[in-house]
Amino acid sequence: MFQQKLKKFKREKSIISPNWTICLPLAVIIMLVSVSSAAAQGTDGITPEELKVILDTIWVVFAGFLVFFMNAGFAMLETGLCRRKNAANILAKNLLVFAISTVAYWITGFALMFGDGNSVLGTQGFFLNPMANFSSLDSEVPLKAKFFFQLAFAGTAATIVSGAVAERIKFLAFIIFSLLLVGISYPITGHWVWGGGWLQSLGFWDFAGSTVVHSVGGCAALVGVGLLGWRIGKYDENGQPLGIAGHNLSISTLGCLILWLGWFGFNAGSTMKADPDAISHILLTTNMAAATGGIAATITSWLYFSKPDLSMIINGVLAGLVAITGSCRFVNTFSAAVIGAIAGIVVVFSVDFLDRKKIDDPVGAISVHLVCGFWGTIAVGLFSQELEEVYSQGPLEGLFFGGGFKQLLIQIWGFSSVAIFTILFSLVSWLVIGRIFGLRVSKEEEREGLDWSEHGIEAYRGFGK
Repeated sequence: MFQQKLKKFKREKSIISPNWTICLPLAVIIMLVSVSSAAAQGTDGITPEELKVILDTIWVVFAGFLVFFMNAGFAMLETGLCRRKNAANILAKNLLVFAISTVAYWITGFALMFGDGNSVLGTQGFFLNPMANFSSLDSEVPLKAKFFFQLAFAGTAATIVSGAVAERIKFLAFIIFSLLLVGISYPITGHWVWGGGWLQSLGFWDFAGSTVVHSVGGCAALVGVGLLGWRIGKYDENGQPLGIAGHNLSISTLGCLILWLGWFGFNAGSTMKADPDAISHILLTTNMAAATGGIAATITSWLYFSKPDLSMIINGVLAGLVAITGSCRFVNTFSAAVIGAIAGIVVVFSVDFLDRKKIDDPVGAISVHLVCGFWGTIAVGLFSQELEEVYSQGPLEGLFFGGGFKQLLIQIWGFSSVAIFTILFSLVSWLVIGRIFGLRVSKEEEREGLDWSEHGIEAYRGFGK
């Protein structure tokens, strides 16, 4: 009798228990409606100008939450695509990297990126000094909200590196490099594009970061992988690549879906204001590119490998998202579909090509973020249109819409400049870190797994390696 009552109580409790995945967006909607109603009725004396700032701030902060949640997506994606003996190590890196990014971006990163200075870097605003000038951030959203949103972007750039160098890098080496990347390199090139720097003056456009975020992370990862070398057992005696299967594609798929969700904040939040037309347009182009990227990668892997590889489908979706990030506000829906589809095709061949060239990237991060980041950057120069209902300032019309080659050449030049700087900075940083602390764990530690050798724990009790 008691057991039956207990089961009934649990069923009733489960019915009324809040589902937080629904409650969070619902709370934001209720907040927006409440503020709007209060202003419309004149309660509390809210002026239309004050209402606009409130709504803009709520939107930017909520979008920042979505981008922050992408850290969970990266953690799940990378962990599942690697072996279980390294799962705790990858989870630890993805958890700590945002903490490291927060401190680095607060001390130097935000100032170098958005502080007033010169065409190369910002020279004021260190430690988020409220007395500094950040004239490139023309939104009326409070400075601290702008900082939080941009911090989430900075953390993403560092997280990209984690998956590419997984399963053989020393934990300390990765943490130190992340500190340098977010504190110095990422914000300097970001200043060139978003902080009033020389590329922005030249007319280079990257709306939400195909180059600024994704290609920077991809370049840093490429250098790290090149210096680390491939994992033990990745290639046979003839130099042919061998498959090293991930241990949990379930959580990798979950990670992909979390990233897909977070990307709506990543792209649409970059409006930095609650602009209904622009947000709606960006959400649609972003989702369309992700969808066609996943479909194109499925078909390509099916034809090329004779099987629709799930890991390729995952990377196809992400490739489409990376590719549309630079142009999501400047292209129509059909162009977004084309951009995503091409990215889905490109990523399959890129992963295979790098594998054969002994560039061992366990999760395909270099192909997704660097290669497709380049494609997304030049797509601005090919597909951009004058969509007056969506934006007032933007790139010249793309080559495919009668705009000529000018914007395309600017995009290529801008990408190349950022890539060269990031590669050189990363090379010096990795080499110095390697000389002082070492980059790679020993062969014995790698065979044992980084969970035990680096952390003294294991992610899954009672399972093998």
